[in-house]
Amino acid sequence: MKNKNKTGSRNGFTLLEILLVVAAIAILAGIVIVAINPTKQLGDTRNAQRWSDVTTILNAVYQYAIDNNGTLPAGITGSATAICSTTGSACTTAGFVDLGVLIEDEEYIVDIPVDPQCTTASSSCYTIEKTSHNRVTVSATDAEQSMTIEVTR
Repeated sequence: MKNKNKTGSRNGFTLLEILLVVAAIAILAGIVIVAINPTKQLGDTRNAQRWSDVTTILNAVYQYAIDNNGTLPAGITGSATAICSTTGSACTTAGFVDLGVLIEDEEYIVDIPVDPQCTTASSSCYTIEKTSHNRVTVSATDAEQSMTIEVTR
């Protein structure tokens, strides 16, 4: 039986063929990454967490008010004030609202929610305020993608 390959010919791919395939894969990967836009996706995820946290805080405040004859937790004022992520003197010293009554014995919430990107010490990076008619607004101050995240009841 004769060898069908001529002497000097090689089996396999040339360097040019491999480079073309790698370039095509890189272009397709770039298109997919741009289409998915991971920065926007992560921002949307963090904003969804902020919506959830704001609603959780507001629900706990109103549950507390229901259990205490309409009295809101102390420290909630008529101006937007940051909510403390801890309790005690660190909150009042920093000028934050201490909602520690909500987490006592885990009666209303287990812990004060904290913004996913909050870096301020003792702050949850959420604010709370009340109107003269005791309507309460909880807001996320660090919302991304130009969103306004606040809930009022």
